Amino acid sequence: MSTSTPHLAAIGMTVADMAASLAFYRRLGLDVPAAADTAPHAEATLPGGLRLMWDTYETARAIDPDWTPPQGGTPTGLAFACEGPAGVDRTYAELTAAGHTGEKAPWNAFWGQRYAVVADPDGHGVDLFAPLDD
Repeated sequence: MSTSTPHLAAIGMTVADMAASLAFYRRLGLDVPAAADTAPHAEATLPGGLRLMWDTYETARAIDPDWTPPQGGTPTGLAFACEGPAGVDRTYAELTAAGHTGEKAPWNAFWGQRYAVVADPDGHGVDLFAPLDD
């Protein structure tokens, strides 16, 4: 019997439109090959080895025919560190200009960070943050 402790190795998200989702995350700097746009499953390995994985609704239904998309709320939230407060503002502006929904425009949070929230194509909240300048 192993005594090693499990560790977080991947975060999975189920998406309605693989190409739209991957385009969104490419804008945030993730390296996902273009061929993945039409695949039922895609992955990106992040610095440090953590993997972000996407599966289509069809893939989820193939695994479990009774599966249905989550209703209401945001089932997964991701946070991306930006280069300084201006990086938060710039990234938020680029994503919303590209048609993505801004859930909360950049603001100076009381915990000492510039913060903003944008929804990805499936409604997952994506936080953008950076420490405030001193």
